[in-house]
Amino acid sequence: MHHIDVRLEKDLFDVNNRIADANAGHLAKHHVRAFDLLGAIGSGKTALIERLVPYLRDRGLRAGAIAGDVFGDDDYQRLIALGIPVVNANTGKECHLDAHLVEHSLNHLPLDEIDVLFIENVGNMVCPTDFKLGAEKRIVIVSATEGDDVVNKHPMMFRGCDIGVINKVDLAPFVGADLDRMERDMHRYHPGMKVFRTNLKSGMGVPDLLDEIIAVNSEVK
Repeated sequence: MHHIDVRLEKDLFDVNNRIADANAGHLAKHHVRAFDLLGAIGSGKTALIERLVPYLRDRGLRAGAIAGDVFGDDDYQRLIALGIPVVNANTGKECHLDAHLVEHSLNHLPLDEIDVLFIENVGNMVCPTDFKLGAEKRIVIVSATEGDDVVNKHPMMFRGCDIGVINKVDLAPFVGADLDRMERDMHRYHPGMKVFRTNLKSGMGVPDLLDEIIAVNSEVK
């Protein structure tokens, strides 16, 4: 039974990755650059999109989003308020988005009116890791309030992402979080990862992060 389970798991990932590749091709056809945002509930994924959209507008770029959640539309409503095209992607019982759900969401977006698409994954530090969606880059967001051991507890998340964000840095002194340790752990699991420290309440660190996100040297994930 264990051998069968492993084979089924491999087949599942293979199918997902083929759809992810098709998603990437579909996005490229419409000249859309897509970025997968990962992190725990409350880390700041939605807040990051809220901060990035005005900067993109200043650069003449049009944003869109897919709001991934198990249930509800709280994040969706926040993103709709930005005046951008958004699809609410509820997974039901699943703790991650998969390529098929993203494919379905893409079919409901006006891709010719979008330059940069943010795919906000379900709030989880484990499940989304193995499911590529067709994005150029994967961005993982952690917050100081999660504790400075959060990176060390989720090594696979950081090995599979391109950019690391440490958010809520202003609260680090109040919760005893060592930001340097968090950054060291990110580099231990992903040497060379670009790491940015942000305070999304004030906007600190966002312009530099955006420069890295939309840098041209990207690979499809």
